[in-house]
Amino acid sequence: MTRIALSLTINGQTHDVLAEPHRTLLDVLRTDLGLIGTKENCLEAECGVCTVLLEGAAVNACILLAAQCQGRAIVTIEGLAAPGQLHPLQRAFIDHGAVQCGYCIPGMILAAKAYLDTNPEPDGDGVREALAGNLCRCTGYQRIIDAVLSAARALRTSPPSQAAR
Repeated sequence: MTRIALSLTINGQTHDVLAEPHRTLLDVLRTDLGLIGTKENCLEAECGVCTVLLEGAAVNACILLAAQCQGRAIVTIEGLAAPGQLHPLQRAFIDHGAVQCGYCIPGMILAAKAYLDTNPEPDGDGVREALAGNLCRCTGYQRIIDAVLSAARALRTSPPSQAAR
């Protein structure tokens, strides 16, 4: 099958890959680039574990063709934190015990980041709605909601470099 040359900007770095036109962003991230923080599960955009940020918007990488991402900024969970320092969302998930098995957490955190970037003073209902496309079978969600609300408070009071990532 014919492969196409793609130049993808992921976590601020340019990656040149050759991929078949039908390959998803999820497949390219995990298989070609070794970015396995983005999880694979339903492959139907039903569970949210494959959530990444595309130009700041939360998207399901399992149904997005890699070719559609050419020239657009992609952020995966690996690119969220500054070197040696967790992002406030990551810190809040740990502090609030919102991580159990951890499988859904990268997608949850990135969906929460997209939401908080446009809603810096959320309430619980808003967070629930923003995360509705992300399923978790372990936590019961309340600790996740608490973590996102806590992170929102931290982001409002943290230096701009943390909020910008």
